[in-house]
Amino acid sequence: MNVIKKQLTFAQSNVLELNGKMLSLSAKIRKNLGKKVKTIRGQGALPAILYGPKIKSLPLEVDLEEFENIYKAAGESSLIKLQIKDKKLKTKEFLILIHDVQRDPLTGKLIHADFFQPSLKEEVEVTVPLVFEGLSKAVKDLGGTLIKNISEVEVKALPQNLPKEIKVNIESLKTFEDEILIKDLLVPEGIEVLKKPDEVIVKVSPPEKVEEELEKPIEEKVEEVEKVEKKEEKEKKKEETKKGSK
Repeated sequence: MNVIKKQLTFAQSNVLELNGKMLSLSAKIRKNLGKKVKTIRGQGALPAILYGPKIKSLPLEVDLEEFENIYKAAGESSLIKLQIKDKKLKTKEFLILIHDVQRDPLTGKLIHADFFQPSLKEEVEVTVPLVFEGLSKAVKDLGGTLIKNISEVEVKALPQNLPKEIKVNIESLKTFEDEILIKDLLVPEGIEVLKKPDEVIVKVSPPEKVEEELEKPIEEKVEEVEKVEKKEEKEKKKEETKKGSK
């Protein structure tokens, strides 16, 4: 079986810029807490919280539309500048990651955001999406079906080195024997991908084997369980960090 080596591009958009400047998000101290946050949402704002290993947890609110634009551009693995105005109208700046967002389970609308200020000297773990680009000859010329086994990966690195995404060029998939593995990812020094190197990211299945491939949900379910467990573990650590910073 042919393995396509070193055909992927690593998107180093760790410090995103817009018009030559680092992406920034404005925020202000939130006075409405608990059930009163509904008032904030009704005014087009999003309740949030800022925390980190060296700062005290701080309740905030941000403009919902502005946050959605920043979140779309930065994701959860790119450093952005958070600007907070205090009571004296002085602006304090923090380099943060959008650590997590919560959505309404029925409407899908954003209802809360977590901002994490990491130490730039300590590595962190984040989930980075894979972006598939190009056109596979095995799909175009041979009528195969692209099978994406992995759509995101956990990476470990210093916050300033984290990528927004990892691009996967599928043009290298020319036959049904070709596949792209985790170890084929081109990542700079200092970036560690937290997955087994021989895990298959993407391949192309012949037309007659598509149904057979789609009837193999066990591995996917195991991966989903692992994701849930990792998320629960992160939430636990996050709560411990919040309590410790109070």
